Amino acid sequence: MQAERPFLMSIAGFDPSGGAGVMADIKTFEQLKVQGLAVCTAMTLQTESECLSLKWQSLQETVNSIHVLMKKYEVKAVKIGVVKDAEFLNEIIKTITFNNPEAKIIWDPVLKSTSEFSFFDMNTISQLKYIIRQITLITPNYNEYNILKTEGLFEELGNSCSILIKGGHREDNIGTDILMEKGKEISIEINNTTSVFYPKHGSGCVLSSAIASHLALGQNVEQACRNAKEYIEKFLISNPTLLGFHS
Repeated sequence: MQAERPFLMSIAGFDPSGGAGVMADIKTFEQLKVQGLAVCTAMTLQTESECLSLKWQSLQETVNSIHVLMKKYEVKAVKIGVVKDAEFLNEIIKTITFNNPEAKIIWDPVLKSTSEFSFFDMNTISQLKYIIRQITLITPNYNEYNILKTEGLFEELGNSCSILIKGGHREDNIGTDILMEKGKEISIEINNTTSVFYPKHGSGCVLSSAIASHLALGQNVEQACRNAKEYIEKFLISNPTLLGFHS
């Protein structure tokens, strides 16, 4: 069995445009020299500019797939993308920790698409308060962070979960991310201030999967976030279209 690269799993939706979801994650994994595995949570019909439909995979199928892969491969880290609701997320996390309690878990909370297509069942959002304590890192954008914070999800987290608030949607210091870890707030500034950054479909997927890759390679959370920011900046300047190039 291949042993030169650590195994990393993406649990996310399938986007036929290749810009987001498991396809974008696998592209990122390959570039960062980790071995990618994928479990599909939903089949979507979308382009880089709009999401037209979504069909959820059954929870049992998803959990079974995770079991099979984690039984065969030593998965160092898991990136979770779009999930149906809190129960879906909870069962996924239980399955991961059952198979490998040491695996790092990164959740990119996709609540809505840029085109306002709803993914997560907001009626279950209050249930996340107990679930997120089992997660290594959550990567919401500013809008998602404010929604989750309003629900009281980040109260009394202690050292159990770190939060990276992505800066692409903030009104001041746009592009500056804030890492909240162990009671500290760490600013992660833009590295390349001379380039023009173009909006990209799936940029949140790419960033979170890059972070997961660096965690699987043995870096700590802050190092992983800083290195992933360099990767996403190259992705954002790769061309002026909504579909970026990985290199």
